[in-house]
Amino acid sequence: MSSVFKDAIENFLGPVKSLLDDPAVSEVMINGPKDIFVERKGLVFKTENQFPNEDALVSAMRAVAQSVGRTMDADNPRLDARLPDGSRIAVVLPPMAKNGTTVAIRKFSKEKLTINDMVSFGSMSKEAARFLDICIYLSKNLIVSGGTGSGKTTMLNVLGGRIPKTQRLLIIEDAAELQIHAEHVVNFETRKGDPSRGIKEVSIRDLVESAMRLRPDRIIVGEVRGPEALDLIQVMNTGHGGSMGTVHANNPVDACTRLETLCLMGDTKVPPDAIRKMVGSAMQMIVQCSRYHDGGRRTSHISEIIGVDERGNYISRDIFRWVQTGTDPETHRYIGEMVPCNYVPSFFDEIVVHKLPFPKSMFIAPEWARKRFGQAA
Repeated sequence: MSSVFKDAIENFLGPVKSLLDDPAVSEVMINGPKDIFVERKGLVFKTENQFPNEDALVSAMRAVAQSVGRTMDADNPRLDARLPDGSRIAVVLPPMAKNGTTVAIRKFSKEKLTINDMVSFGSMSKEAARFLDICIYLSKNLIVSGGTGSGKTTMLNVLGGRIPKTQRLLIIEDAAELQIHAEHVVNFETRKGDPSRGIKEVSIRDLVESAMRLRPDRIIVGEVRGPEALDLIQVMNTGHGGSMGTVHANNPVDACTRLETLCLMGDTKVPPDAIRKMVGSAMQMIVQCSRYHDGGRRTSHISEIIGVDERGNYISRDIFRWVQTGTDPETHRYIGEMVPCNYVPSFFDEIVVHKLPFPKSMFIAPEWARKRFGQAA
């Protein structure tokens, strides 16, 4: 951690230092100097912590911005940056922020989770974890979809760590958050432009273009939220199987629609119908992460996208789904399990050819699930 950032914490962020130091707190949310909330175990709580006044809070944010080489003032009222400890900070100053200076600090997790941890936490079943391992091994293109705070980055970290050691992985992010542990990893991060200092912006699209010339086996775009979606789709369609990314969406079909919309945001002259077919062809697997009302983060769907039908609709088939079966009366946590959905993926022949230990019976839904959701589960 840089000495400038340490000074900013000690001298300006004192009112929330205890929250930043608390390992149980995953996010700190400041809605003006007197309203400070935290997230613990997926649930949000108000704290007693307060800044003395709005001026003290503004000064703290300006000091944090300066510690990462950025400026916050009337001409630059927004900050979106990665802090030296890996945490992500977003700030909006008044008058845009009507409640006072508004801040969210998403803390960097020091835990290096594995796919076995995801199983032990109840995020997915052992069978689903094994199936995702197979998808990574077979180089299936994969998108992790979900809402804010649903665990997309954690999931991408886990899946990226399963990539075979012999492959070269290029990671491109707006703000570096991924901590993928693989043998051959190259990390790229965008740069914000600052015309007043003669600094030119380097976008995700620029970095994808460079990555294509650097002999990647796979490319990961940390968060797809702009026209770079088209570049990722083209990467997936041009021989870089097993590439990945994350996108904000509520379900697997919405993830495809979201990517299609992002592809059309740029200056592309490709017709919408052609974009839709490109997305349908590039997308193979969608892993849907969801944050539930009990605070739990779970993998709600693992689905295959098998193209676009004659009406232009994306064809999605659930392979595994998390199903709630009850609620614990003491903890109020949801009780449930991830079950297969009676659908055998279109690439099952590849599983057989590679002699991977995953028989067709693993896709058969249990009797209670078939009764609850119909024969197709």
